[in-house]
Amino acid sequence: NVQKSIQDQLALHGMRLLTHNMLINPRKGMEGAYPLKLFPTKVTKEEVKFNPAFVVNLIPKIDYKALLYAASCVGIKNLPAQLPQKIGAIEHEDLLRTLHHALLEVHVEEGKLVCPKSDREFTIKQGIPNMRLNEDEVQ
Repeated sequence: NVQKSIQDQLALHGMRLLTHNMLINPRKGMEGAYPLKLFPTKVTKEEVKFNPAFVVNLIPKIDYKALLYAASCVGIKNLPAQLPQKIGAIEHEDLLRTLHHALLEVHVEEGKLVCPKSDREFTIKQGIPNMRLNEDEVQ
């Protein structure tokens, strides 16, 4: 069954913490309600080839405090409280490997995201966060 095969493949690739770092409540009036609270019930890890230059380029695009929060929700405790001002691929390889693991190799398969402002829940099923609003929420 083709649909079952696609679902099986999607299940192997859950929501990364990088994705969590970018998600917001799409409802109007929820600006500033960030980051979404993360309540994972199933977390997996999948090795991804390490590319230090890619991770260095990701760093300015992420909210590091939100990453620290999400990492703690999935049991990652070895990220530093603050990043160095300038990060180099060679001199900070251990840090980049840790960030690579947290951002790209940890997958939230099941759980929920909760808006810190409205307490609205968004389920995560088979690694996909359902960010759709209900009809009464769209105005």
